[in-house]
Amino acid sequence: MIRLAAPLWLALIGVGALAVTLWVMRRRWQRYPFPVGARVSDARRRLPSSTAIAGVLAGLVFVPLAVSLARPQEVLARNLEHAEGVDMVIALDVSGSMAALDFQPTDRLGVAKEMISRFIAGRPNDRIGLVIFAGAAVTICPVTLDHDVALHLLEQVQLHSLPDGTAIGLGLGTAVNRLRTSTADSKVVVLVTDGSNNAGQLDPGTAAELAAAEGITVHTVLVGRGGKVPIPVRLRDPRSGREYSQVQNVEVEINPELLAEIARATGGTSFRARDAEALEEVFSEIDRMETTVFTSTRLVRYSEEFEPWAYAALVLLLVGTALEGAAGRMPW
Repeated sequence: MIRLAAPLWLALIGVGALAVTLWVMRRRWQRYPFPVGARVSDARRRLPSSTAIAGVLAGLVFVPLAVSLARPQEVLARNLEHAEGVDMVIALDVSGSMAALDFQPTDRLGVAKEMISRFIAGRPNDRIGLVIFAGAAVTICPVTLDHDVALHLLEQVQLHSLPDGTAIGLGLGTAVNRLRTSTADSKVVVLVTDGSNNAGQLDPGTAAELAAAEGITVHTVLVGRGGKVPIPVRLRDPRSGREYSQVQNVEVEINPELLAEIARATGGTSFRARDAEALEEVFSEIDRMETTVFTSTRLVRYSEEFEPWAYAALVLLLVGTALEGAAGRMPW
């Protein structure tokens, strides 16, 4: 896009037009003071003289000169966007009960991993880390913007990789420790579990207090239902010693009140998902709650384009002067 920095200079074009008109009339009156003589001369000479051409060129100088003084500029603009993302750790329960088959098409852990993967992929401006816990807790990915690495490590998560049990307090405490040094304005832990705290040296209430003291919001997600659920159980044949898996209905204890208290103490929200569709909706809701802040700055630069017009004015002036000089007089 082209703009004029000083458009008032375009008034010189009118001045140039007036000057050419006055110059032509003055020359005509000087040469032909009597109208009859002018008509006779016009009949004899149809082509304009070099003096007339020089005068017109001198007047036309005002056009590029006016445009040049008006300073045409090419507008070079672009938007600079900056995203203030969220620092987030997802703490995922990998205890044995996450093998329950009430979540299709795989099991609780498989569906949870799928939903978490989609959640991470949809938040490219956030630094996200991963913690897994069962009877113990371990960080498998520190908070990072390299989501490809985080997704790859999440894909490798398996059941029975940690001592059995459900150490909710230890899992939350590990996640909080990962965010302790974060300088982000928004720090969040998403705690995903299907059980009740029954292991670990850190009480969940104490872990929630640590999170609140660090300004960390904890959203809790209770996966599945309590009571008897179908779970593949490892068994050993007493005669051959061979291990095999058999689906049995196993009693699973849940504690939604504990998870609600953790969320309440940190300013978060407690969710419950009894099937895969509900779990997907839970992560969609968390995604809407924890928004990334975008700021936009418009940077505008101008490229000066007056030089060609100035050169054109100079050329017209030189050509006009040369033509009149060849005729032995000046156009003015």
